[in-house]
Amino acid sequence: MGDLRGARLIHSLDRAGIPLDGIAAAVRSGHLSFAFFDLPNYERFSAISSKTFREVSAETSIPLEVLLGVREAAGSTRAEPEDRMRDDELEIVPMIRLQVSHGFDPAVIERTMRMYGDSLRRIAETEADCYHTQVEQPLFDAGKGPGEVLEIGSRFGADWNLLADPALLAMYHSQQEHAWMRNIVEDVESALEQAGLRSRLATPPAVSFLDLSGYTRLTEERGDKAAADLASTLAGLVNRASGDHGGRAVKWLGDGVMFVFKDPGRAVLGALEMVERIPAAGLPPARVGVDAGPVIFQDGDYFGRTVNTAARIAAYARSGEVLVSDAVLQAAHVAGCRFEPIGPAELKGVAQPLSLHLAKRES
Repeated sequence: MGDLRGARLIHSLDRAGIPLDGIAAAVRSGHLSFAFFDLPNYERFSAISSKTFREVSAETSIPLEVLLGVREAAGSTRAEPEDRMRDDELEIVPMIRLQVSHGFDPAVIERTMRMYGDSLRRIAETEADCYHTQVEQPLFDAGKGPGEVLEIGSRFGADWNLLADPALLAMYHSQQEHAWMRNIVEDVESALEQAGLRSRLATPPAVSFLDLSGYTRLTEERGDKAAADLASTLAGLVNRASGDHGGRAVKWLGDGVMFVFKDPGRAVLGALEMVERIPAAGLPPARVGVDAGPVIFQDGDYFGRTVNTAARIAAYARSGEVLVSDAVLQAAHVAGCRFEPIGPAELKGVAQPLSLHLAKRES
């Protein structure tokens, strides 16, 4: 199998115009070797099956158009009906078949596949960048030749994969637990509400989400050290601003932060302060969504309709805005602020249109 993997790569190099005699000369001189393809970690490289997309579609009753999107979702060019499927693509077929059997919308299936593909592509590319800067480059700097670097690096990769696979699966399961618990808690809240048993708190806590549009892209462009400096700046700023108003940052979410405040009014003041201070610190402009209501804390995480609504409000807000719900307005007593109604808004994941208000400092 190692020879087959090597031949496959050499074939691609040949088609790209790299002369075969040049590759052979590099192998003979010891500057290049394909022996690393024999290592067990390269067994995850997929082979081509004997079945075409059209044949698998006929066998499984999966619509051909849905099946053709599998390769595209993984980041390759869209397949043709007579193309043979890769072995790893065949591993995805049973999951799609289950979705089809339950009547899933084809657009939803395609979106799910694209989400999987894009997220895993980012993971793989980050791993590859880490490998290049922390493994390959130091070996080159130490005077090792390309052949030695490939050999040594591949042995490291074998050790890495043994540990990374279970670690990645554990993180995925943790994310599933959070997502499933969020749905379970919201279903329980809905059941209590329908039964007339969901009580209102006199002074409910508030949840706010702060989003920095383009923060992830900015950190990727500026490199690791600059990214660490930006993250440190952001953490110091939001921790001070939230702490001064009786709140705290409870979760970091890529481009943003989630906060919990004991008092909705102070949550609004903290949000305004963060939105004002962040641009001056050299960070992208922020936007904040705030909601008030019951918050369920379990196993170190926060759940409930209040959490979901605050996140949706933040996603709806424009750069530099602090948007709050009616629940915040009813529970908040904020000196020095005014609220401008912006009308009902339809938010993703929220059943009914929500009346939102734009929070501003008094002139």
